[in-house]
Amino acid sequence: MPSKNLIRALQYAAQQHSPQRRKDEAQSPYINHPIALMHILNIEAGIDDEDVLIAALLHDVMEDCSGPHQMFIEDRRREIGEQFGAIVLSYVEAVTDDKTIDKNSRKRAQVEKGTSKPLGAKLVKIADKIANLRDIKNAPPANWNEERKAEYFRWANEVVGQLRGSHEKLEALFDEVAITP
Repeated sequence: MPSKNLIRALQYAAQQHSPQRRKDEAQSPYINHPIALMHILNIEAGIDDEDVLIAALLHDVMEDCSGPHQMFIEDRRREIGEQFGAIVLSYVEAVTDDKTIDKNSRKRAQVEKGTSKPLGAKLVKIADKIANLRDIKNAPPANWNEERKAEYFRWANEVVGQLRGSHEKLEALFDEVAITP
């Protein structure tokens, strides 16, 4: 039976992501993505650490639901810390991109900072890459050509390469999907 905290995290993530859609042609509801991460971690990889599962649900809240102002990022940070605790917050912060820097620098930082992340954050990041690669194969962003898809796959392999040794089953799931589309 899921805990009340996990259900509260699902509700919070659903509220935060409610206006957002994925980039696929069908413009799927964004909340499907964090739910996919939780499924990958728990059902497919057998990870039952509640803090990791909650962080998976919340992994994009600070980055994607705060708007352009640092004030709102601080609001999300405070809410996550107060509602779900310091461990969950540390995992979410560790996987949150710094939107104040350009996209290429953010992508490079994901590779360079991979080994310094706490284990729970590494698990969330690997699950995120698995979910994204599956989406690119099955329901790619509407305007992505084959080269852009292949570039994402190359970069995802670089990111996960820095996280290896974190969880054998999760890494095997990544390897199954990580072949360029």
